[in-house]
Amino acid sequence: MSDWAFGATGVGSMPGTDPSEAVRTVLGLLPDLPFLPELPARGQHGDLGGRSAALLADLPVDLQPAGWRLTTGRSRDGARARDLLSYDLDALQEAAQSPPALKLQCAGPWTLAAMVELPKGDRVLSDPGAVDDLAQSLAEGLARHLADVAARLPGTRLVLQLDEPSLPAVLGGGIPTASGFGRLRAPAASRAVEVLARVLAVAEQTVVHCCAPGVPVTLLRKAGAGAVSLDATLLTPRDDDQLGEAVEGGTGLLLGVVPTTGARSSEVAAMMAPVQELWRRLGQDSERLPGTVVVTPTCGLAGATAPQARSALEATVELAKRLQDASHG
Repeated sequence: MSDWAFGATGVGSMPGTDPSEAVRTVLGLLPDLPFLPELPARGQHGDLGGRSAALLADLPVDLQPAGWRLTTGRSRDGARARDLLSYDLDALQEAAQSPPALKLQCAGPWTLAAMVELPKGDRVLSDPGAVDDLAQSLAEGLARHLADVAARLPGTRLVLQLDEPSLPAVLGGGIPTASGFGRLRAPAASRAVEVLARVLAVAEQTVVHCCAPGVPVTLLRKAGAGAVSLDATLLTPRDDDQLGEAVEGGTGLLLGVVPTTGARSSEVAAMMAPVQELWRRLGQDSERLPGTVVVTPTCGLAGATAPQARSALEATVELAKRLQDASHG
């Protein structure tokens, strides 16, 4: 059985502010690969940036009008972000009976470097030494996080997802300077691989998620990603070569197919065709699809209503089941 023989999962965020409710929803709807929800409705301390800031080891941050910033001492904002993460983990532990698998999400080092400011301004991305420090801190914090969750949920197989929505812009030199009048220099591809690999190395099973066009699939594989998560509605035939090489090399694909607003059963049936067509273009046998492809919504569900989020996850599970049945039929 492939390491990616999961049916369906979500990207990471959910609507609402109640971690217990969000955890129960995710565990109840996603039996194969539930995830620890992020709840951006609680504010910046609870979104992807806040979750990632809470995980940094020995690298204090605080919240400024422009966003998260490195600082020289402990801050109330950092403590608030850590408290929210602790609440989420407590809710998970109370609700779960050690599910077979669980996905944990965090911003990847390049997106975090494009998001977080240095103490005196500009992004961490502008300083290669600061990028290294940030990546090292993130790796150490994630190692502790994984160990904590493993102790809370003995026997659960943990999957680490690094969210890198800004990576294509980083590689393309598209991240603006603090003044907004210039762009920060793009790192070399080898440098991008090196930094990302340092963080991915903390987990045995890893995913890199990128919901932007032009996902650098080959670079992510070189960095050691076990699977690549992307918005399948943005794919074009130009992506086929990279995806085909990834599948041939044993890389899993998390394909964002289901709208974040949910779908009716008739719409789920129609969603099968694009996935199957992509699989044929990649030259793959249908029997291999369930062991390689995991179905997800196209993006996080923070912007959906609670009923829409539930509908999206239900449709994702239904689509995965139909694809599995069709591959064996």
